[in-house]
Amino acid sequence: MKKIEKTEQEWKAQLSDEQYRVTRQHGTERAFTGELTNHKAKGEYLCICCGEPLFKSDHKYDSGSGWPSYWQPINDASITEVRDVSHGMIRVEVRCARCDAHLGHVFEDGPKPTGLRYCINSASLKFEDK
Repeated sequence: MKKIEKTEQEWKAQLSDEQYRVTRQHGTERAFTGELTNHKAKGEYLCICCGEPLFKSDHKYDSGSGWPSYWQPINDASITEVRDVSHGMIRVEVRCARCDAHLGHVFEDGPKPTGLRYCINSASLKFEDK
């Protein structure tokens, strides 16, 4: 996969302030405020920065966490996982493999078959009907 690299100015011109804060500055939207949290349509969730397909609606579930949650990505090559020790916690950050956008975090308290909960910010995603 070819990496997409842009200057901070290019990202700022492309993204809303909230999208930029979440994806490029590793921010988090407030729980239960994201427009995709209760989204139920069939399709795919793409990276807001580069359009990389990340998650399928068939893998989305209501975790009660306040963020869109998925039990697996479209494929392992679409995301990267990075150890995150910010805010006095030890977590696993999820990033887009193509453009390094911060997406959210993955936790080991999800449903079968993976047992994973990819807790993803709505601001880092765009939806495409299928």
